Amino acid sequence: MSFPNVDYLAVLVCGVVIFLLGGVWYSKLLFARPWIALMGKTEEEMKASSGSVPLLFLGAFVCGLVSAYVLAALLNHHQPVTVARGAKLGAVCWLGFTAAPTFATALFSSIPKRLWAINVCYDLVSYVLAGMILAYWHW
Repeated sequence: MSFPNVDYLAVLVCGVVIFLLGGVWYSKLLFARPWIALMGKTEEEMKASSGSVPLLFLGAFVCGLVSAYVLAALLNHHQPVTVARGAKLGAVCWLGFTAAPTFATALFSSIPKRLWAINVCYDLVSYVLAGMILAYWHW
């Protein structure tokens, strides 16, 4: 499927930004310790159960690219494109397609709400940043 007027370089930049944000977000600088604890594991258990780290990183990067690609396509339908509109669209997509469904899942699967919050706030920042970058690039 191809969407008209999607700038693939802007999507790639967003994918890199989202990937790097995840590296910082889930690092010891920010949320690694509480995230691991809320997962009910130790650092050693997380490392042992993570499988092929390069494949995990590649998968995370591809997911960021997919999110940025779809957001870029949606942004084309919200003229005029401004950085503020890009941020707003990112936030609205996050609310409807990430926050609400993952919260419902968290309610029924007994995921600790703090764990949900760490994960979903990373998604919010990712969507808003991607929306802003895509809109800026669109100018």
